Amino acid sequence: MNTSLEQTLLGAIRTIPDYPRPGVMFRDITTLLGNARAFRRTIDELVHPYAGAKIDQVAGIEARGFILGGAIAHQMSAGFVPIRKKGKLPHETVRIAYSLEYGLDEMEMHKDAVAAGEKVILVDDLIATGGTAEAAVKLLRQIGADIVAACFIVDLPDLGGRKKLEALGVDVRTLIAFEGH
Repeated sequence: MNTSLEQTLLGAIRTIPDYPRPGVMFRDITTLLGNARAFRRTIDELVHPYAGAKIDQVAGIEARGFILGGAIAHQMSAGFVPIRKKGKLPHETVRIAYSLEYGLDEMEMHKDAVAAGEKVILVDDLIATGGTAEAAVKLLRQIGADIVAACFIVDLPDLGGRKKLEALGVDVRTLIAFEGH
């Protein structure tokens, strides 16, 4: 039986109601990561549109973006660049502040992680409001990266993150959308 991608993902992503606060439906991809078939299919689907394109680096946003980004980088024969919370990287960094629901946070990457003009795919598990991904795009562009696409498993379109990235001229690839937040 050939299961559709949507069926595979719906069967592999666990939804946890009222986490981290009441009214939120948390889309937990750890169950997808633990399902070898679903994980492999997810990576294949995220990579497919860029097969044959010369991608130099895959940038993953801490922490689930590291897991996905590492697998995508391996499959594309590209390097991997971690984008981390402030204070976690040992070498000279570039940093950007971004808004969270209740305040500000900062993310950073090594200053020498991407050379000017290198083609980069940005990866994370989910796009919601887009604040973190938007900051990552700006951070990568600050050091001269050519962002080919931003890839996510899950889109929460009601929260508008995809539109924020598209307004920056970034091609956005998602595999499944869930209503609400």
